[in-house]
Amino acid sequence: MTTAQQLADRYAALWAEADPGLRRKAIEELWAEDAAHVLHPPVEIREVAARVGFDDTMLEARGYDALDVRVTRAYEEFVAPGEFTFRALPDAVRLRDVVKFTWEMVPTAGGEPVGSGVEFVVLGADGRITADYQFPGL
Repeated sequence: MTTAQQLADRYAALWAEADPGLRRKAIEELWAEDAAHVLHPPVEIREVAARVGFDDTMLEARGYDALDVRVTRAYEEFVAPGEFTFRALPDAVRLRDVVKFTWEMVPTAGGEPVGSGVEFVVLGADGRITADYQFPGL
């Protein structure tokens, strides 16, 4: 059985994985086939959506292909240029089928985090993620 911290560490490492094949393999190992990654959008997106009448904005990627696109685009924007990487903090806790942990985006050269967030993941009976709720900036 994977501990909550091991899951958090594997999750954070996935977002920094350079090899597309290994990244896809990690997605399939971490998430169930029809799992959803639900992102609480940044304030800028929420404000624009509210101006046009959307009070409850969320972004969702469901299934392996959509998860692969989501993780790959985050990798390409933040990690591939060589400036940042992601890490899980040593605060992961599990309560039944829910794991909560905090992650940070940190400069590869060292220094203070430039981004962070809280993750709540719901696990299926096989230990893979069925729902993933991400709250950046918390």
